[in-house]
Amino acid sequence: MSYFPNVNKIEFEGAKSDNPFAFRHYNADEIVLGKPMKEHLRFAVAYWHTLTQDGSDPFGMATNQRTWLTNDPLETAKNRVEAGFEFFTKLGVPFYCFHDVDIAPEGASLAESFKNQDVIVKLLKEQQEATGVKLLWNTANMFSNPRYVHGAASTSNADVFAYAAAQVKKALEVGKELGGENYVFWGGREGYESLLNTDMGLEQDNIARFFHMAKDYAREIGFDAQFLIEPKPKEPSKHQYDFDAATTMAFLQKYDLAKGFKLNLEANHATLAGHTFDHELNVARCYGALGSIDANQGDLLLGWDTDEFPTDLYAVTLAMHQILENGGIGRGGVNFDAKVRRASFEMDDLFLAHIAGMDTFARGLKAAARMKEAGFLDNLVADRYASFKTGVGADIVAGKMDFHSLSKYAMENDQITNTSTRLEFVKSRLNDFLF
Repeated sequence: MSYFPNVNKIEFEGAKSDNPFAFRHYNADEIVLGKPMKEHLRFAVAYWHTLTQDGSDPFGMATNQRTWLTNDPLETAKNRVEAGFEFFTKLGVPFYCFHDVDIAPEGASLAESFKNQDVIVKLLKEQQEATGVKLLWNTANMFSNPRYVHGAASTSNADVFAYAAAQVKKALEVGKELGGENYVFWGGREGYESLLNTDMGLEQDNIARFFHMAKDYAREIGFDAQFLIEPKPKEPSKHQYDFDAATTMAFLQKYDLAKGFKLNLEANHATLAGHTFDHELNVARCYGALGSIDANQGDLLLGWDTDEFPTDLYAVTLAMHQILENGGIGRGGVNFDAKVRRASFEMDDLFLAHIAGMDTFARGLKAAARMKEAGFLDNLVADRYASFKTGVGADIVAGKMDFHSLSKYAMENDQITNTSTRLEFVKSRLNDFLF
């Protein structure tokens, strides 16, 4: 059975194509800075938004038309596997991602939930072997079920902590079985609403204990995936412990976890934290912790995580600049943690949305590559900090100066001249690379 009978494999046709079911900019084998575009971008489809999201929102019921739905949750889950891999292969993406509850329904008991997962994991593995599509990362959903109302690893209920541990133990086993290249932790409920009844120290200590246990178990079973933490500032938790990249890195350093984790950064989460996406990527890069990204965008007129498909070329170009400066995305990828709008409810809209995102990232990659080849931003930064390359600046960087020597220097050189950044001109020149 074909779930997408109206769509053939999506091909690259070039910028002049008027075929909506074709790539106009994403040419997987095109060489950019010495390697194919597909290796720079490593695209992945998010199972939850593409295959399980139904188009409902806080103000309205489901709108999405999905031909894989049945009255039997497990049968629907089996259908989703077939539909998903048809979608992945026709779109031409090498990876996909999922939460445990995305692929299989929760049962009446933990044992039944695991049994349901085993049924679906077998089908996923068969499809992976048949198509060559791989698992970029998986994770455990420890935020949707009411049991996690007070958090998972940060919960005030030790029984919930144990349940979460069992859920992640299973997820790590599933990741190993499917050859996942990464494993993601997203603390959707790892935060607090009020300090009046919260022991913040204990909660953060327990999260760290949880992460150490996860590392130990992954090592025990031989699962060598890269561990990733995905920061998010709020929604649903009022005060979330993994607020942004810097906060998360401080946590990892405090609890001796920095060597075992990198960050999975999402554009819309950066917006909610009051940052730009390239800022968050730069912070992670400075720590040597840029692991993977979730590609989407938010609506600056709305105050929540809208998870729109990324079409902002300016923002994507700056993000790809950071990734190129990082030397690439490594074992990570560009996962479309994005959902079609509620009014884009037809099956084929899933293709159109992903094509838009993939073409935007292809254009962003090429624009960032042009900037890099021209030395545009490199030269700007080098010129701005030139005073630290020679003389007293070079001595400061080399650690040769102290307050005594710097004070003496300042007394003899107190007539200071600064140079304009000409930032408006710089931004205008940056626009020249966006074509």
